[in-house]
Amino acid sequence: MAVLNKIRQRSIFLIAIIAMALFAFVLSDLFRNSSAFGPQDTIATINGTEIKRDEFMGNVENMQRQMGPSATTTQTMNRVWEQELRRAVLETQFDELGLSVEKEQMRNLLRNSFSTYPEFTNEAGIFDENRLNEFIANLKAIAPERAPLGNFQINYAEWVNNENSIAVGAKEQAYFNMIKAGVGATIAEAEVEYNLESATVDVKFVNVPYTSIDDSEIKVSKSEISKYIDNHKAKYQVEASRDINFVQFVESASLEDENAVKDNVLALLETRVEYNEVSKLNDTIVGFKNTKDIEGFINANSDVKYTNSFVAKSGLPDVAQDSIFNLSVGQYYGPYKDNNMYKITKVVEERFMPDSVKSRHILIPFVGSRAADAETVQTEAEAKATADSLLAIIKGNRSKFVDLLDFSIDKVSNEKEGVLDWYAYNSMVPEFRDYTFENNKGDLGVVKTDFGFHVIEILDQKAKSRMVKVATLAQTIEPSENTIDDVFNRTSKFEIALQDKDFQDVAKENDVQVRPVNNILELDENIPGLGSQRAIVRWAFEDGTKVGDYKRFSIPGVGYAVVQVTAVNKKGLMTPEAASATVIPQIRKEKKAKMIREKISGSTVDAVAKNQNVSVSTASAVNMKNPTLSGAGLEPTVVGVAFGLKEGETSKLIDGNKGVFMVQVTKKTAAPKLDSYQAIVNRLNGSRLNAAQVKAYEALKEAADIEDNRALFY
Repeated sequence: MAVLNKIRQRSIFLIAIIAMALFAFVLSDLFRNSSAFGPQDTIATINGTEIKRDEFMGNVENMQRQMGPSATTTQTMNRVWEQELRRAVLETQFDELGLSVEKEQMRNLLRNSFSTYPEFTNEAGIFDENRLNEFIANLKAIAPERAPLGNFQINYAEWVNNENSIAVGAKEQAYFNMIKAGVGATIAEAEVEYNLESATVDVKFVNVPYTSIDDSEIKVSKSEISKYIDNHKAKYQVEASRDINFVQFVESASLEDENAVKDNVLALLETRVEYNEVSKLNDTIVGFKNTKDIEGFINANSDVKYTNSFVAKSGLPDVAQDSIFNLSVGQYYGPYKDNNMYKITKVVEERFMPDSVKSRHILIPFVGSRAADAETVQTEAEAKATADSLLAIIKGNRSKFVDLLDFSIDKVSNEKEGVLDWYAYNSMVPEFRDYTFENNKGDLGVVKTDFGFHVIEILDQKAKSRMVKVATLAQTIEPSENTIDDVFNRTSKFEIALQDKDFQDVAKENDVQVRPVNNILELDENIPGLGSQRAIVRWAFEDGTKVGDYKRFSIPGVGYAVVQVTAVNKKGLMTPEAASATVIPQIRKEKKAKMIREKISGSTVDAVAKNQNVSVSTASAVNMKNPTLSGAGLEPTVVGVAFGLKEGETSKLIDGNKGVFMVQVTKKTAAPKLDSYQAIVNRLNGSRLNAAQVKAYEALKEAADIEDNRALFY
């Protein structure tokens, strides 16, 4: 009671303390995001144009609906980003050039876009601008409600966006047409291209390969790597990235879990008596072995639903194919393990059926059937009556079948006299399949499917073989609650141990594999080995996350991952450590080239070959377009030097891709003169025009001033 009185006396003080704590929490959050007064509402700024969060996120939601559930949020967001980036980058160019779409041009664009829409055509099928204007006025009047347009619904705001998209498309076309007009090839360029392709040299050469010096003889220091990076800055510019290590704790079923599933499947096999708590009486539960309702039993007790169809031996599970196929009707096999399940399979029916069937049909649709179109008016009963009438006529005279194809809506098979050529068992919808496979050659009948009523004639059947209909009781092998709890506890212990021990050491003690992932970018989503894990990427890039920090993440359907940040790589030049994998081989090559040059004596190909104890090689009809030397591979520098020599002249030593070369030109063949180079001009024009639009946009994008804040929101 004394404690309560003290709390009451100091209630105002406590409230003040709590309020200050909350204020400090909110304030720290604002400063941590560094967005309290800036990018909190801005996804990005491109050339001074802001992309607002609400509009961008709305576009992402719309795109998600278009792309469907298989697309992740990041994939959808990136698609919208590329659209917004393109729009903003190109709009800057349009504004600078004064490109616009005037009213008359817009009318023509709308006419071209909607000329075939029945909403905008008159009785003669001609586009009527008045109808278009009426439609737009009506949309505006009923906004934000939608109105039908073609096969979809649209509101006024969406129509305005659509008009804007059409206008932007027109400006893009005009802009890129101007660029393409300036990228054509000249006759002189065509002549150069022709000479690169057609002029040739024959050479003999010697190559002292870099592999003649072992890598272990070449030492490369960190300062040399840094100097190389500085001399090749454009090649080693990188975005900000993170390196991580992670270990995984997988919730996989133990041997005890597997045995429990196996026992459960076995228990369902036999009929058993169970006490009913509600009726207070014993109930008899019929097991899989004796049940008369196979389909109901399987669908109630199995993780794989019942399939009411026949299968050949090849369609049975590989692990038990022979054992199941050799069963008689009513016999069962199992439990056996297949595809992470324990199964018992029972043969419920057998039949000798053809491997494939050839038939022909007349398809009569009805309103609501899948084959129905705008001209379908018959009800289901009327379509059935039509099909029965056609069947009666065909039974009286089978030659009438082709004459009656005008009644069929299947235009594809109609072109082949209604014939559906040889098809396998599961190629058709079940009702059609069952009729053509379970009856005999020459049989006629009417069959209803989702598409309508089919008048069918079985034309032929290939050799019959035994097929079986099986029922499979299957239950997935899953980790038990005890196993899941054990994985959670192991993960927690690992995480706690990291407080005062090294990540690698703790992993070794717990017998788990450490997996490194390097160069994760800020907007990446997938982590090799873990899949889509945007939460891990965001954490790794948070301002407060430092090298050595670790965190546990739940991996749905898998278990847990404990992740540690091992490197924080800033935007700019790569570090010597990160670049070493590509830089060291280049420095080694330069050092080896210098060493080889220093030990070579001789000024002719033959002298160098003798001095270095290597053979002289030859290459014929080498051209500049494909600078390859026989036995040496691609050597553009060496071939370029050869083309600069006179016939009979020998080069100095050349540092090539694979070694140090000396080359002698034994023959030079000039390209024969052509009467006209126009064909080459046309070819160059085609390739340049195709690439111009892509290259121009990529150049504009690279030059754009972009402040990208997407990582704050996704």
